[in-house]
Amino acid sequence: MSTLTTPRSRWRTRTLAAAGAVFLGISMMSATTAVADPMPTDPREGLSAGLYDAGVAASGVEHLATLQKTAGLSTNSDIAFKDDMAIVGNYNGIQFYDVSNPSAPELVSILNCPGSQNDVSVVGNLLFMSVESTAARLDCVPGSSAPVFRGVRVFDISNVTNPVQVAAVQTCRGSHTHTVLQDPDDTENIYIYVSGTAGVRSAEQLAGCSNETAEAANPSRWRIEVIKVPVANPAAAAVVTESRLFADATTGRVDGLQNGPTAESPRHPSGANYSPSPNTNACHDITVYPEIGLAAGACQGNGILIDISDPANPKRIDAVADPNFSYWHSATFNNDGTKVIFTDEWGGGGGAYCQPIHQSNWGANGIFDIVDGKLKFASYYKIPNVQTNRENCVAHNGSLVPVPGRDIMVQAWYQGGMSVFDFTDSANPKEIAFFDRGPISATANASGGFWSTYWYNGNIYGSELTRGFDSFKLTPSAFLTENELAAAAEVSSTQTNVQGQAHFEHEPSFALAKALVDQAERAGTLTGDALAETRLQIALAEELSADPLNEPATLAALAKAAEAAGEGTDASNALIALAGKLSGGSIPVEATVPQAADGSLALTVADFGDGVSLSQAENAGDRFVFEGELPDLTVTDSRNARQAGDGGWAVAGRSTDLTSVGGSVEAANLGWSPVVKTPRAGLAAGPESVVELDGGQGLARTSRLAHATADGRMGSATLGAGLFLHLPVNTDPGTYSGALTVSLFPVD
Repeated sequence: MSTLTTPRSRWRTRTLAAAGAVFLGISMMSATTAVADPMPTDPREGLSAGLYDAGVAASGVEHLATLQKTAGLSTNSDIAFKDDMAIVGNYNGIQFYDVSNPSAPELVSILNCPGSQNDVSVVGNLLFMSVESTAARLDCVPGSSAPVFRGVRVFDISNVTNPVQVAAVQTCRGSHTHTVLQDPDDTENIYIYVSGTAGVRSAEQLAGCSNETAEAANPSRWRIEVIKVPVANPAAAAVVTESRLFADATTGRVDGLQNGPTAESPRHPSGANYSPSPNTNACHDITVYPEIGLAAGACQGNGILIDISDPANPKRIDAVADPNFSYWHSATFNNDGTKVIFTDEWGGGGGAYCQPIHQSNWGANGIFDIVDGKLKFASYYKIPNVQTNRENCVAHNGSLVPVPGRDIMVQAWYQGGMSVFDFTDSANPKEIAFFDRGPISATANASGGFWSTYWYNGNIYGSELTRGFDSFKLTPSAFLTENELAAAAEVSSTQTNVQGQAHFEHEPSFALAKALVDQAERAGTLTGDALAETRLQIALAEELSADPLNEPATLAALAKAAEAAGEGTDASNALIALAGKLSGGSIPVEATVPQAADGSLALTVADFGDGVSLSQAENAGDRFVFEGELPDLTVTDSRNARQAGDGGWAVAGRSTDLTSVGGSVEAANLGWSPVVKTPRAGLAAGPESVVELDGGQGLARTSRLAHATADGRMGSATLGAGLFLHLPVNTDPGTYSGALTVSLFPVD
């Protein structure tokens, strides 16, 4: 099962921080706009109205269940996930849903605590809630004598039927939204970035608050608060930093970004006034990605890129603006951290802005590539313009769908429904699935639709403002295969806060390999007999793998599939990795190229079995050479004549490239000198590798370590190899790591 991880790597942060510059750019209106190509008659058009009986249109999506909102609740807001629980915010409190059966979710409990928006995040048994309403009270009881509360509440939800408030951190503008940051270098604390967009409180109500202009000493606008929550003592949560993310790096003015409509664009391109105004004095949403040490802030009038390597002191490293954007609302990175999507909540979510009269770059997504630490505009994306003038519709919250090899997002569009789109090609995003209901009312403007639609552990869940809570699953289509969906479903997590992105990784599996084969077919790079042979051998290997006694035959089928898929392709590499996983033969390899002037090198291989003893590298004039010994490998063959027939076995290996922070060296530089340590008739070592500097391909291609004929196969055989790496003398310094996969195959 694949997992969501947050590794400790900070290489991208260090690279970006080294640039040391801050720029403000403008995304150009002439750039590409992508709109999902509607069918000749789009089924979303003309749906009947109704609160709970509206017409429905769907493509590539199966609607599993709806739970209507409980009486006494107000507007639903955002969602967080923990184990089998979906935690849904509501302006009047929090709802806890058991989603262990996505087809039949159950409401477990409700925490009544009015405050709006009551957006939620969760870490372990701590739940965080954003509050900005002036009517909210510290004790969660409206109209009580308790102090006004605006900020971030902290609850202990060890018992979700009886949450206990353990902290309540007041802030000057309350908390419209917040972002939880779990820093891999500081596991003792949780950091919260507070986005407060409401009016500033008086100093009499909260000491230190100031509604002064930007020229004042410490105004409460043009900043975000950073709260630190000690995990061992959450009651000690407190604001530790007030970060001036919008300051001008040259003048020091705190209002250094966009401050409302510009002289070049005094009105929205539609001709109306901007609404809300693109005035950057707060962020609406910040999404953090600890794996790459970056955050993306959607900050009213700007989209910004933030260095979070020091979580208590975030620093802006780039900012962009766009006259088509009225209100930068939320942000989502792709899994590689090379792209970011910003949404424009034109009209604040209350306007019907998906009608045919509205251009496809208004109230849309802006997709940006991250190039050398800068945001580079690529395209817009908006759902087809098929909504009525009674349906509030604009870009809102979404999350990634972990399909391997692709960038796919599911997103809420209020009464525009839910759209799933592929932005792997950032300049040409395309819709691949959708779900939509008809308007709540055919005769009056009624606010509703999806606030958030998020992927979690194989399903999609939606928080509907007015109707309640929905669950969905994606279904195979021309745009998403069954294998791609199966591979995506293998990614699991015990906790998800969408504004705190975690890197997902796909472990070797049959679903992953088959998904990548499907993608190669779609791309036209694997066709005809090669495609048929690849699928045939994968199917055979999967069937054989059910019985551990079939391991040799399973590995043989995977080897044939990898060969048919094409050397070096994603599908072939996935099949080789799967063979290594099933045989337990993946050996970590690490090489260090030091900074020393004499160019000396050292190679180490991580412990595997008995480990590897290595000698110091030598300078051979035109290259650096270092050597070592592969761990002993033992093959035991106890098959009878009926099982083995006239065949024997072979052991082969192949290496990945060796990579470092600053680059990589190809596996063609790595080679071996095979040896049979228990020689006998019918058993022979493979040939010595020829590395790239000598005109060969080294272990970049599958190479034989040893083979046995029918006469020599029986019993145990111990194999080994001398391991050598030849690198050009100008190889960049660094620590290079890779993996050598060794597999056992039966042969005819």
